Order: sequence, then C-alpha cells, then structure tokens
Amino acid sequence: MLLLWEWFRIYFESGVVKLLSGDPTWRNLTAMYDYYQNGPLPTWIGWYMQHLPHWFHKASAGATLAMELLLVWMAFLPRRWRIACFFIVTAWQIVVIATANYTFLNYLVLVLAVLLLDDGFLRRFVPERWRPERITEDTEKKREHSGAIAAASATTEAQIEADKAGPEATEDEAAPVRRARRLAPVRIATTAIALSWVFYATTFLMIHMLWREEPLPAAPVALLEPFRIANQYGLFAVMTPHRYEIEFQGSNDGQTWVAYPFRYKPQDVHKRPGIYAPYQPRFDWNLWFASLGSWLQYPLVPRTQELLLENDGDVLNLVAGNPFPGAPPKYVRSVLWQYWFSTPDEKRQQGIWWTRQYLGTYSPTLTRLPDGRYGVTAEPSLNGPPEP
Repeated sequence: MLLLWEWFRIYFESGVVKLLSGDPTWRNLTAMYDYYQNGPLPTWIGWYMQHLPHWFHKASAGATLAMELLLVWMAFLPRRWRIACFFIVTAWQIVVIATANYTFLNYLVLVLAVLLLDDGFLRRFVPERWRPERITEDTEKKREHSGAIAAASATTEAQIEADKAGPEATEDEAAPVRRARRLAPVRIATTAIALSWVFYATTFLMIHMLWREEPLPAAPVALLEPFRIANQYGLFAVMTPHRYEIEFQGSNDGQTWVAYPFRYKPQDVHKRPGIYAPYQPRFDWNLWFASLGSWLQYPLVPRTQELLLENDGDVLNLVAGNPFPGAPPKYVRSVLWQYWFSTPDEKRQQGIWWTRQYLGTYSPTLTRLPDGRYGVTAEPSLNGPPEP
C-alpha cells in the first residue's frame, strides 16, 4: 500500500507544483508548445510530436493537469476504476518514454502502476498450468501423503539423534527457535514504526505544499531528511523555454577550433535524436543542466576542459571520438549554442533534424602551462545563457 501511495504522490504532487509555481505556460496551456525539443535528451518521435498543431499541445497540457490532479484519485476507488486508471496512465507513460529520454524514472512509475491491478485481473495472463486452481485433488493428496511421510521420517530421525546426543543437545538446538519466536514481535513492530514514519513524512510534505501553516509536527520529517528517503516530487513545475547546448572544442593555434563529438546529446544537426532510456548518459544529461546556468555553478565544465588538455582516457570515453589522438590540444574552450527542431521543410530539403545558432564562449578558454598548471587565455563572452 505504501508503494501505491508513492505512485500516487509522484503524479499528484507533480500536478500541484505546476499550479503553485506560477508558471504562466501551465495556466494558459501553452506548456507543451516547445516541450518536446527543450527536454534534456529529445527523441526522433518527439520531433514529429513537436510539429503537431497548437490545439493538440493545448489539449495535452490540459490532459496532463487533469490526470495528475484528478484522475490519479481513481487509485483509491473500487476495482473497475483502478483498472481503468492503470490503462490510462500506462498509455500516457508509454508516450512519454517514446518522446523523451527521462532515463529510468518513467519505467519505475510504469512498473508501480501494476499495483492498481488485483490478482483476479492478473490471473488471466498466467498460463493455466501455473495457476493454483489447476492443481488437481490427486496432486494435492499426493503432496499431503508425501508430506506426512517426510514429516514422520524427520521426526523419527530427530528423535534418534536426540536420544544419541542427550537432553542437553536437544535443548541447545531448540534455543534459537525460541529466540526467533521472541524476536518476531520486535521485528514486526520495528517495521511498522519505520513504514508509518515514512508515510507520515511523505504525507506531511504533500500537505505542506498546499498548506504552509499546517499544525503538524515537523520533527519526524527533519529527522528523516539526511537519509533522503522521504521527499516531495515536482516534475516540470516550470517549463524550459529555450534549448542551449554546451560544446567542447580544442585548438592548437587558438584560431581553428575542432569540436569533440558527443554520444547522446544534440550536436550534429543531421543526426537523428535517439532513444536511450532507461539508460542515463549522465555526462550529456548534466551538461544540459549546466547550459541553463553559469559555468561558476557547474565546475563539471572547466574540469572537463582541464582533462581534455591531458587527453584523459576516462573523459574521452564519455565522448564519441577524439579529434586530437596524437597529442592533446594546446587550448580547450566550451561554447554555447541555441538549438531548435528543424521545420518539416528544412528536414525534407536539407536532411537536418536541428537548426542552431552560435551564442559565444560559455567558460574561460584554458591551456596547460609548462609547469603543469592550467592557465586562462580568454574569458568567456557569455555570463550564463542569454536572457529570454
């Protein structure tokens, strides 16, 4: 039941934060207009979805809010409602998986939805030979007969061994069983307290989203916080309005720059966006987040530049190729591009999935000094991504 509660919270709290965030795109139902191209790792199916009419995107935004805020309450209604809810949210998650690479998150939510179904519904998908009701009475009698013989034999053998060992050995062997029986209530009570604690903490956090001055004790929640096992959910509270991409480039003369090709994230405008989930390419994923802020907030970027100046093997394994195989480049910089999905005409005529515009250097241009330290040869021309 607690897992079903977690499933419910993922949806419901995601709907709540969309309204509480104040993002106007959710209020005027335009949140999906650029959703498919602006996520961390779009897919080729998302390209086609992006070009559907605006009325479809408005309907999608409205349906998202309706599902997250209203439909998921069907999980607590009678059986038929729960089964209907399962099919609706499962179809929804399949579309999300196909149009965006959100790693393993959607798969986890997809699996948790099975809790909406009961044994009576699932039994029809189990082969007949595996169903308990197909066990014949003869088979059951044979089991009972075999069990009785085995029990009698075990009892006889145990008695013989006990007679050989004496009363003290029998008493020693029975002691662990008695201890286990005495500890059973303690284990059950400990489990009940732990699960009730998690349930209280998650319920408190959900209520707190809607009612900031709730008169509930916060101490149990604060005690659990360091363990990160009871948190709020808030997916897509604010939609990303633009798509920026960081690219690493190397040079030996400071004039001609060659890009390091990425494995997963958008770069080559002719390359079709792939489907990678549930695998999470964390390097490419984190660079998307870094592109939305300043390099000072994301030391991952300058550190990557430093290691590329050394042709570090671990970092080179994260990219699709090394344009400087003989020796590392003398200079490495990171630049920022803005990307858009290409239009159907551009795709048909030029064979491109993306269009992009160069914005400037994202972080300082680095070189390696003779003493092994790193030096800055040029400051970035951007102070974080451009303002919308």
